[in-house]
Parts: sequence; structure tokens; C-alpha cells
Amino acid sequence: MSDYSYTPLFQNGEDKTEYRLVSNNGVKTIHVEGEAFLKVDSAAITELTEAAFADVSHLLRTKHLEKLGAILDDPEASDNDRFVATELLKNATIATEMVFPSCQDTGTAAIMGMRGDHVLVDGVDESALSLGVLNTYKKRNLRYSQVAP
Repeated sequence: MSDYSYTPLFQNGEDKTEYRLVSNNGVKTIHVEGEAFLKVDSAAITELTEAAFADVSHLLRTKHLEKLGAILDDPEASDNDRFVATELLKNATIATEMVFPSCQDTGTAAIMGMRGDHVLVDGVDESALSLGVLNTYKKRNLRYSQVAP
């Protein structure tokens, strides 16, 4: 017996994520030979990628912000802990205005897209995703520190 075991990359469990609708333009259900398929225009993938990349660059999760806030009330936190937490919260507040990102070194765009079965796209997924990232870099003051524009 091997010491290695397979663990799925995405594990199922209760999803407590709060979602928002970016757009339903370019997305529809079609039926082919009695089966339902999701038909997605490449432009919709680009729009979703741009919105997601902007959010990741500017916004922190509520749970993360709550943990930073808890440091300020923690009697065991040092003055340095409180200073760092305060500065991170200030930076997060500025970033929520969607002008400057939460991190000024944004030069690496690492994304992954997964498409399940019964999803049809009118173009090349990689191109639509890349265009969404490029649009975000051009519109959101992200730095090209490690990638070419």
C-alpha cells in the first residue's frame, strides 16, 4: 500500500460565500437532444474575469477584516501588532474605493479557470480570461512589475 492518497483540489462542503451577480448578459440555457447546456459568450467570461480580478486586487474578505479588527482588542497583542493591524485596515479602506489596489506589487496575474461539462463557449476560454486580466491592469492602477502589458 502506498503512503500517497488522492485529495480532490476542490472539496465539497457548506458554501458560506456571499455571491453577487456581475451580469447575466451573454449567458443562457439551451437544450440539445433533451439535455440542458449553459451557453456562454466569451465577452461574459471576460467581464466576469475583470470583475473578479478587480475584487481580488481591491477587496479583502469580511472574515479577514474581522480578524485584523480583533487584534486591536486583543489584550495579548503587542503595540507592533496593533500598529500593523491598524495600517492594514487603513490600506483596506483606501483600496475599497477601487482606485488603488490593496497591494502595490500586483505584477503577477495567476488565474485558473475550470469549466464543467454541459457548458458551451463561443471562443477560446484562455483568450477571454487573459483579456479580462489585461482590462483590469489597464483600468485599476495595477503595476506591471513582473509581466509585460
